[in-house]
Amino acid sequence: MNSGDRPDDRRAEQPEAASTEDLNRAGAAAGGQATRCGLVAIVGAPNAGKSTLVNALTGTKVSIVSPKPQTTRFRIRAVVMQGLAQIILVDTPGIFAPRRRLDRAMVAAAWGGAQDADLAVLIVDARAGLTDEVRQITEKLKKGGRRAMLLLNKADLVDPTRLLPLSRDLNEILPFAETFMVSALKGKGLDKVVQVLANSLPEGPWLFPEDDLSDLPQRMLAAEIVREQVLRQTHEEVPHHATVETESWTERKDGSARIDVTIYVTRSTQKAILIGDGGSKIKNIGQTARRELEALLERRIHLFVNVKERAGWDEERGRIRALGLDDAG
Repeated sequence: MNSGDRPDDRRAEQPEAASTEDLNRAGAAAGGQATRCGLVAIVGAPNAGKSTLVNALTGTKVSIVSPKPQTTRFRIRAVVMQGLAQIILVDTPGIFAPRRRLDRAMVAAAWGGAQDADLAVLIVDARAGLTDEVRQITEKLKKGGRRAMLLLNKADLVDPTRLLPLSRDLNEILPFAETFMVSALKGKGLDKVVQVLANSLPEGPWLFPEDDLSDLPQRMLAAEIVREQVLRQTHEEVPHHATVETESWTERKDGSARIDVTIYVTRSTQKAILIGDGGSKIKNIGQTARRELEALLERRIHLFVNVKERAGWDEERGRIRALGLDDAG
């Protein structure tokens, strides 16, 4: 994982980590063939499986996942290498009808990712089918004029006779360049997806060193891993009214790191739920998140988690910007 700031999603602005010359040299070493590189935005309704797909294609965890909708709150870029092609997957928030300032910023981030990308992949939960939400997303993709592909996810959980009609109905709204039927969770059908994406990218230099996995800074990764446990271990209103920020990151001489994070919630009742009886809930959240971080970062982590009440944080411009989102108003 990179510990630097998240670069803008526009291909013209390359990260400072490696020069164009350095990145081209890697392609030239493979026999002088042209390298390919491009941004591929993964868009869709909440809970369609976007983050699960990105993690599966990357081969490691770069986005948090949970059964709850609106898990992803900002764009995360993940790097997939396929031969001489560098596929930069842009995991975007689910697209839904926004109500809060935070919601509007999330939806704006999703559509911004689609517009900035070389192509978009619309992922649809095959079990849910062509909902009004999916129809609206598909129609807006058509209006945007961006080249798009269709991925019917969770296809293994659906009667095969339902898949072709669903594919036909969606392609009638927007003629997709390709249609895939996969299971992101089980990894079925993904080899073809990677190959087609690689062949569809424009020729050009790689934007990241080939051993990079994501542009997510480590401080934000720590906050996201804690938030994933909040999503998984709490219910009802708590997950969607909680945000996590890394307050400090201290490197220790023994190679370990101390990380202090704060979970902000909007009500005292939510704070009480998060803390639990005798602090049992927050202790379990912290322990589980620490183990996950140690596995991802391959080092010892000392994680300290605090909970604070902050009413209306999801309407604060500063908090929204701290999440890596642009304030959509």
